[in-house]
Amino acid sequence: MSTAKSEGGKSEAGAAILIDGVAMPVLVRRSARARAYRLTIDSARGALRLSLPARANLKKALGWAQDHEGWVRAQMAKQPAITLLDHGATFPLEGRDILIHWVEGATRTIRLEGDRLLLGGAAESVGARVQRWLVARARAVLETESHELARDHGLIVASVGVGDTRSRWGSCASSGAIRYSWRLILAPPAVRRATVAHELAHLLHMDHSPAFHAAHRRIYGADPRPAREWLRVHGAGLHRYRA
Repeated sequence: MSTAKSEGGKSEAGAAILIDGVAMPVLVRRSARARAYRLTIDSARGALRLSLPARANLKKALGWAQDHEGWVRAQMAKQPAITLLDHGATFPLEGRDILIHWVEGATRTIRLEGDRLLLGGAAESVGARVQRWLVARARAVLETESHELARDHGLIVASVGVGDTRSRWGSCASSGAIRYSWRLILAPPAVRRATVAHELAHLLHMDHSPAFHAAHRRIYGADPRPAREWLRVHGAGLHRYRA
């Protein structure tokens, strides 16, 4: 079965199939480019997606999806469990495990002390505030590393931003604007820096030619393949952490 994701299309709500007798919501996406039904698993959300041609019959498409209950069950079993960024949860920060510790009556200010992330404030907003803290930290670290490494190699970065894309860890426009996934702050520093070097190499070569790979290695200062392999093996797991 294909697991390729559809591009574009329109989402439809309310669809579901039964997995072991329990209704599982299905995000339906219609696309003029689709020629057949396709099921995919959104690893970040643990959700099921069904893409189909723009004029396809939804009831028939859901029946087809239901026929693949076994495949869906097997794929969902492979997905990492979602970890909410709440009191008592542990998450990776730059490659080391950090425990979130909410203290009743303490200040809202988030502070990192050793292997604990301490904060007070409203208990119900812990997850959202921790995620905002992580995004801000990622933006600051990636911006600093990008400009410093670029300066060391005579390159100019126009701007650095972060988002939460799932298809790529970074992107570089011909204008010199670079954007990263904020979740790189969860990865080991060497993996993050290899990704920064990757995007800086695109300032020289907007492709993945041998010249690009040579520039990537030169800017990174080491073989980037171990970092790329780490992301291939562990990258999807970084999306399990959410508010």
